[in-house]
This record gives sequence, structure tokens and C-alpha cells, in this order.
Amino acid sequence: MTSPERGPAPPSVPVPPSAADRAYQHTKDAIIRGELPGGTALSEVTVCSELGLSRTPVHEAFLRLAAENLLTLASRKGALVRPMAPSEAADVLEMREAVEASAARRAIADGRAAEAAPALDKALRRQERALTAGRSDPPDAAAIKAFVAADDAFHTAVVAASRNPIALHFTGLLRDRQQRLRHQLMRVHPDQLRPALDQHRRLAAALAAGDADGYASVLSEHIAMHQGIL
Repeated sequence: MTSPERGPAPPSVPVPPSAADRAYQHTKDAIIRGELPGGTALSEVTVCSELGLSRTPVHEAFLRLAAENLLTLASRKGALVRPMAPSEAADVLEMREAVEASAARRAIADGRAAEAAPALDKALRRQERALTAGRSDPPDAAAIKAFVAADDAFHTAVVAASRNPIALHFTGLLRDRQQRLRHQLMRVHPDQLRPALDQHRRLAAALAAGDADGYASVLSEHIAMHQGIL
């Protein structure tokens, strides 16, 4: 007996984020981008007003952010945005360098470095546009935001080319801290954007040439530039 043909499955409908998720992501993004610098006092009432939410989901979001060490909660006093300590920043940079250098070496050894090339080229173009679009000196907040997003895409593409799921997982765990640190450094020292782009070009060239030692050397220089301004 032939079973009747079935039509195409209906498209899945995205589930909208909950109120707590909205409050969480909104506040977290503002912290990571540096719009809420370390030490900023933040009240649940303010976020409620900005998003048109009740206190309960905002309180839940604050608890999540406190568990991630982004907020410090004080009874009856609201919350404070936790600064990124210099020691934490140094730890993040150290781990980032170790993971990425190893990933680049593996991608080259396994003949997969070329897999990263399209993503690297796209990220480099995005960073160049970010520096030239507004032609402001120093670059404005929108340019820095675009540059930092492309920065993350560039370095993540190198790790992805290694096809090492543990390295990718670890990179994901570090992403929020890395992005916060990138925003913090570039806002304070926007003069470092152009040198960072030049180093990215050298990193892409080393990867394309299959030069693992050269990649590690430029990456060390790249990280050292950030460490020098912490």
C-alpha cells in the first residue's frame, strides 16, 4: 500500500526572546560595548523604563549578569558594572594567543589554511570600511563597533579552520570577555585601530603562505600591543 505523499514541512517560526532574555541581552551588550563602563551604577528601574518591562524579568536578567561577573548586586542599592581587572584582561589575552597560535599551526599542518581565506578577506574589508567610512579622527563609536565585530570574525575564522571543536568551544567561552576587552582598548586608544588592521593583513598573509612560525610571531606582536596599553 502506497502512503500518501506529504507536502513540504511548514517553516519553523522563530520563538521570540522572553522578557528576561531581552533585558539580559540588552544590558550585556551595553556592558560589552563599553556603553556601561566598569563602576557604572545601574538600576532595574532604568532598564525597565528603557525596554518597557516589569521588574521581575529585569531582576532575573541582573541575577544572570551577576553570575557571569558582569554586575555586582547590592541589596537595596541596585547594581554596579564590574570593571575588567588588568589581571583578567591579561589572562584573556594569554589564553587567546595560546589557542589561536595552536589553531593556526594545526590548520596549516592539515592543509586547511585556505578555508579561512574568504572570511579573513571579508573581515579585512569590513575593518577598512570602518576606518574610512566616517573619516572621523579619532574614529567614532559606530566605526569602533564595526571594527571590533570584524576583529572577532577574523580571529574566529582562523580557529574554525583548525576544525578543532575544543578550540572552538574555548573561543566561544572567551568571546564575551574578548569583545569587552576589544571595545575597552579601542575606545581608549582608537589610534591602535590602523596598526591592528595592518597586523591582521600580515596574519592573513602568513596563514596563506603556510608560515605557522610567522603567524605565531605576528600574533605575539598583536597581543603585546594590547597588553602594553592595559
